[in-house]
Amino acid sequence: MLLLLYFLIGTVRCPYALWKEPLTHFNNAELQDYLLKVHNQCPNITRVYELSERSVNGWPLVAIEFTEHPGKHGFLKPEFKYVGNMHGNEVLGRVLLTTLAGYLCDEYKKGNGDIQKLINMTRIHILPSMNPDGWDIATQSGGKDWLAGRENANGKDLNRDFPDLNSLAYQAESHDKSRTNHFFTTEVIDHKLQPETKAVIQWILNNPFVLSANLHGGALVANYPYDEARKPNHLHDYTATPDDDTFKFLAKVYSGAHKTMSADKPISCGGDDFTHQGGITNGAAWYSVAGGMQDFNYLSSNDFEITLELGCDKYPAANKLFEEWENNRKALIDFIWNSHIGVKGVIRDAGNGVPLAGTIIRVYNVTGQREINHDITSVLGGEYWRLLTPGLYSITAIKQGYKPKTENVTVVNHPKQEAVRLDFDLVPNFDESSDVMFESMSLKSSHYLLLPKNVTD
Repeated sequence: MLLLLYFLIGTVRCPYALWKEPLTHFNNAELQDYLLKVHNQCPNITRVYELSERSVNGWPLVAIEFTEHPGKHGFLKPEFKYVGNMHGNEVLGRVLLTTLAGYLCDEYKKGNGDIQKLINMTRIHILPSMNPDGWDIATQSGGKDWLAGRENANGKDLNRDFPDLNSLAYQAESHDKSRTNHFFTTEVIDHKLQPETKAVIQWILNNPFVLSANLHGGALVANYPYDEARKPNHLHDYTATPDDDTFKFLAKVYSGAHKTMSADKPISCGGDDFTHQGGITNGAAWYSVAGGMQDFNYLSSNDFEITLELGCDKYPAANKLFEEWENNRKALIDFIWNSHIGVKGVIRDAGNGVPLAGTIIRVYNVTGQREINHDITSVLGGEYWRLLTPGLYSITAIKQGYKPKTENVTVVNHPKQEAVRLDFDLVPNFDESSDVMFESMSLKSSHYLLLPKNVTD
């Protein structure tokens, strides 16, 4: 269907800017058309594609990619994603992400140096609607019901449908048995996944995402992990990840660039006002959520994800959309830039230069005098990206069959610049004890894992 639409639209040039006032609510077919128009206007830097599964009612989950060479991973380029409309009746994120796609294309063509640099340095993925069926339900009901359309066509809340990896992480913490990372295997799936959930899981595991955000509505706050409380039955309990400082920094990036999220004037949505906290909150401190996408990203992959609640009105009127775009435009761009903070590099065999995938990257915060109990792993090209706040760090690369290597690095995070580069050339170690040490780390590498079909059938 997408291919047919592409050929129908492909020869037509849009005579106007792709984003313009007044903005509107696209239906599902119009949303697909719009993304294809964006691609037609910027074919050299975009690709439109479907995720691996369709919605319950058969709508494709359509994403658009922006990068210098679309369709393939760029060496040492971080990958970023935005996801909107996970709850079908929370529609502002859907509008903002389609508008963002048009804006990126237009500004690139106009010669906006910052946008050109961002696209050339980053691989950006935008999924405007994860729940097109829910959007249909919400729209058919008039868009004003607080719950109608929140769930998918099977009546399932997609933000409660992901495998609960938090319980594994908290159990590991309590027994001091392993690191809080890469817990996902197909064995942890304890229920039939919805097709939309399965598609996004496959997307997460098959791409080396570094940073992402999930756009919601009904409140005004940047929410960071963990979403699920560490203590059962504690519904409002601050539950920090090992990367709490980095997540707070990332949340503040968005709230600080948003025109009202961190404003001095109180803004209450149903009694929730986060302006006194700078427009940010720990998810579990607000309310505990099990099976959420935010925590799944952090505990299954190398990706750091936050959740953006974009306003009290879940389905704002069309005449409010341009104002909301202006409220969020700078924040949406600034947040993408933060896929370039911290450290990045490539891990190679010191003898033959072969890239080493699956290498553990372990971090000790020298400035803060503490270990960060969350490892990331290098991907197929031996590359890694480790988001960090400014400071001095000791970073160790650990790979089965090789001698571990540690280097110190100072992270500064200059605006709109690449992360500091730190490569590792590892020397083979044929001592069997090194393999025993490696196995004791309980690494569960999740990248490029295919989910079996019977997970949803």
